[in-house]
Amino acid sequence: MVKLITPEETFALLASSPTEKAKWLRSINQAVEQALGGAGQDTASIGSGSSQKTEPPVSRTASYTFCKEGRLKEAKYGGHWLSGKPTAAMTWMFFSGVLKWPDGRIYTGTFKNGLEDGFGEFVATNKTLNKNDQYQGHWKDGKMHGLGTYSYASGEVYDGCFQDSMRHGHGMLRSGKLNTSSPSVFIGQWLQDKKTGYGVFDDITKGEKYMGMWQDHQRQGNGVVVTQFGLYYEGAFKENKMMGTGILLSEDDTTYEGEFSDDWTLNGKGVLTMPNADYLEGSFNGEWGSGLKVTGSYFKPHLFDMDKDKSRDDKWQAVFEECWSELGCETPGQGENGKAWENIAVALTTSRRLIQESPEALSRSHSRTLESLEVIPQHEGPITMERYHTIRLYLIKACDTPLHSLGRLLETLVAVYRMTYVGVGANRRLLPQAVNEIKSYLNRIFLIVRFLFPDLPEEGGLIPEPTTNLQDKREPGSSGAHLESPKPGRVVSSSALLLPVLLPRLYPPLFTLYALDKEKEDDVYWECVLRLNKQPDLALLAFLGVQQKFWPVSIPTSMPELAEKQQVLSSTKDACFASAVETLQQISTTFTPSDKLQVIQLTFEEITQTVQSLLKQDFLWSMDDLFPVFLYVVLRARIRNLGSEVSLIEDLMDPCVQHGEHGIMFTTLKACYYQIQHEKIT
Repeated sequence: MVKLITPEETFALLASSPTEKAKWLRSINQAVEQALGGAGQDTASIGSGSSQKTEPPVSRTASYTFCKEGRLKEAKYGGHWLSGKPTAAMTWMFFSGVLKWPDGRIYTGTFKNGLEDGFGEFVATNKTLNKNDQYQGHWKDGKMHGLGTYSYASGEVYDGCFQDSMRHGHGMLRSGKLNTSSPSVFIGQWLQDKKTGYGVFDDITKGEKYMGMWQDHQRQGNGVVVTQFGLYYEGAFKENKMMGTGILLSEDDTTYEGEFSDDWTLNGKGVLTMPNADYLEGSFNGEWGSGLKVTGSYFKPHLFDMDKDKSRDDKWQAVFEECWSELGCETPGQGENGKAWENIAVALTTSRRLIQESPEALSRSHSRTLESLEVIPQHEGPITMERYHTIRLYLIKACDTPLHSLGRLLETLVAVYRMTYVGVGANRRLLPQAVNEIKSYLNRIFLIVRFLFPDLPEEGGLIPEPTTNLQDKREPGSSGAHLESPKPGRVVSSSALLLPVLLPRLYPPLFTLYALDKEKEDDVYWECVLRLNKQPDLALLAFLGVQQKFWPVSIPTSMPELAEKQQVLSSTKDACFASAVETLQQISTTFTPSDKLQVIQLTFEEITQTVQSLLKQDFLWSMDDLFPVFLYVVLRARIRNLGSEVSLIEDLMDPCVQHGEHGIMFTTLKACYYQIQHEKIT
């Protein structure tokens, strides 16, 4: 039997004898060879019955027009073939082919087993709009599958995940442009071509941003809406409308908590609280801002409290699921650790080789980074401090490389975070949500890190410091092996390990929210800072109650001849504790709470060194002595948004340092900020 494979059929030709089979085989191979342009080869052997075989290459380039009914009917393919099928695979290299339909559809890309598979571009004509739909991305078994970008003839652009040629997973849909009638952006989760799950919708025309749950393209479930006019709504949505119970806040802090029946339409029981804490309780009906009908009672005063501290781990679920999938896990944490590392290495190797073949070659340093990441690190075994630092350095490199699963995850999270909290999303009411979202990122990324490094202690776990055997250092006659007292170990936390790579990228939108939230307090603080800084050094030190022995000059009453020098020094500004002031100013140039706390610690050290040089001796501070001096340094540092800095540190600092030395120093800074706001200026 001779098996004959064609693009659309497979034939089994049964010969009457082995000799007949050999003739058939030679004739068929010769015909194929001639069709491929090999007619010039010697054909005498075929007629003479020679045993010499003439076999055309299994891998070749040719064109073919499909004729059978189905998706490929009348489509013409030109490109690479392997064993009778359009293909893309030969070692790690990819060969492109072109598939054209009579109606104008064109696919250019890689194939496998006769179907579009791998990476390719697709163009289809939209006859209604007389423009083209275009797709560029990954394919599987003849369908769009994986990451890709689809540009619709209508002007919409979808950039994200596909499955079975449908938008499925995490993706972003941009509609219109700024100068069109309906520009908008949606970024979030899709299920079989429909918005379903958590997502953010930015309606640029209305000046509104929705952050919440979706189902079948409609807002459904819990969500938040903020507007460019300062309105904030948090509550239930149904059939794309504010429907059910919710909380609405206006820019002047007027608050309504109750029932809604449509967007910004109050309908039912509720409580309306005024900025002065007076409140109305009863039944409300009408659209917010257009006149409300109220039946109820008026009360004063009432302390209204609202629980906004809600941490939601269902946000961006599809983004994390995609990362777990790349690691070979169907569900988070359920998979083989070794297989995950193999997947990472293979993906990095393939990506690096493909990029090196592109016109824009990798820089040498970037290429070296990829090569180092391709080497699977030691990921099992006891975690020592040395291994902990190795893991930390690996994570820094991985998160800085979008070709790595962790790097791609981080890049996506940064994109969705900025999309949420920039523009209309820069609303002070969203600060608790923005902080909790970062904490959620840390928790979920830490799960992935602990899956890759399974021996890494869980949150709050301890890595002991190594102990040193002092037996060899003992004095003669001392007893046997004594161990050095164990040093306090390193507490493992997601914030210490991951905030240094995550927070610098999220810092601009996050700090903007802090600045908006602390605007009033910071304005009061800043006015006092400007007034007090008009005073010369000695006058300010005296005003703050700093003991005279800590002044840069002390004038004994028995030496009146130095009075003139005192007058000169008293008129100077910014000369005292200058190094400490310059150090504290660096707090605004750092991103993470740990780096900011380090700046505070260095400031205290500079103050101590200055005082020791004045007193010519070591000095042990008491808080009564230290606080006025530190208050002076804080005032002279002139940190514009100190309240925002303090709040950021307080919200995101590592819990394990709150009650230690850093925690005490931070509390001192916080007390200074409060003191400056309430300082009486004469």
